[in-house]
Amino acid sequence: MSTITAKLAISGGTPVAAAKVPFMLPALAEADINSAITVLKTGILRAAKKCEELETRIAALSGAKHGMTCANGTCALQLAYEPLLQPGDDVLVPAWSYIATASMLVARGCNPIFVDALPDTGQIDMADAAKRITAKTRGIAATHMYGCPVDIDAVQALAKKHNLKVIYDAAQAHLSTYKGAGIGAFGDMVTYSFYATKNLGTGEGGMVTCNDDGLARQVKLLRSHGETDKYLHEQVGYNYRMNDITGAIGCSRLDRLPADTDARRAAAARYYKMLAGIPGVRPLAITPGAVSAYHLFTVVLDTDMFNCTRDEFGAALNAEGVPNAVHYPRALPDQPAFSKHLAGQKTWPVSANLAQSVMSLPMHHGLTDAHFAVIEEAISKVATAMRR
Repeated sequence: MSTITAKLAISGGTPVAAAKVPFMLPALAEADINSAITVLKTGILRAAKKCEELETRIAALSGAKHGMTCANGTCALQLAYEPLLQPGDDVLVPAWSYIATASMLVARGCNPIFVDALPDTGQIDMADAAKRITAKTRGIAATHMYGCPVDIDAVQALAKKHNLKVIYDAAQAHLSTYKGAGIGAFGDMVTYSFYATKNLGTGEGGMVTCNDDGLARQVKLLRSHGETDKYLHEQVGYNYRMNDITGAIGCSRLDRLPADTDARRAAAARYYKMLAGIPGVRPLAITPGAVSAYHLFTVVLDTDMFNCTRDEFGAALNAEGVPNAVHYPRALPDQPAFSKHLAGQKTWPVSANLAQSVMSLPMHHGLTDAHFAVIEEAISKVATAMRR
């Protein structure tokens, strides 16, 4: 074991920083608050012009023809799955993702076929996906994990070969790009979340984008009771509309999103440089051709190099003044909710390992030189103390 040069704060030593580095920065600006107040003063609180503005702007920024706001990112997935998939369909889905990507497939009556992750990027492994194709496979639901696009070329190639529908879960990937194009340019549907902690956080909210007029019409019908005119309902639908208060906050924050995203990318570059000098703490790689929006900055801890678990490392880091989180502590096939959907499916070793080794570090547009000085010193201190 390496010589411990400083006693860890978790063991009674002096922490690197008395005040913790902010993990996220979801606070609203005065302009966001004023935009909401303006809507409140109109009395038009339902989905109206501000939702329409948000739809138009995000579709244009992402390279999509149509944008449809909705209540949240989970509703967005449901609205995307229903027109494209049928009950009983097998759908390839990442074993490494947030639960909604798969749970809304189950809600649709589909069978989630879990696909392992790539060890370097944490994204869906399309070579593994190809091995899990069945006679009933009808779609691929691929998540742009942590804000980084998947290998879209590989997803589209497999979809073309087997005539599969493609839905991209971009809940964390606002303004990400792939080979110079916005991620809305790809697949049959793309879904977004505007949850409070997202890069474009409105509190709650979501969006579906697509490039097909018919699919856009279907989503709009499903979003609002299948209604084509007041009290005229063409089909059964839901009440999944956004409201204009949320839409106004989204439009206001969207004004700053390009600059905020640039700041996140600059912060990520600092992390890559910093962590190159700290063995055993490896950042997830970026898909070739992709530019991440860095919703999270996630590293993989090589626990063979340390005399502690990932959770113990994280607790020690937190005590030094650097909060951290685990996204996610379980692979989806290990969630009890999916236990009855696993018959005949094989193991997911990479996803299982990621569940034990990933750690997300502070990431937002407000990280400063002082913050990074604390982060670097704290990670170095903990890694030195914990190294075998």
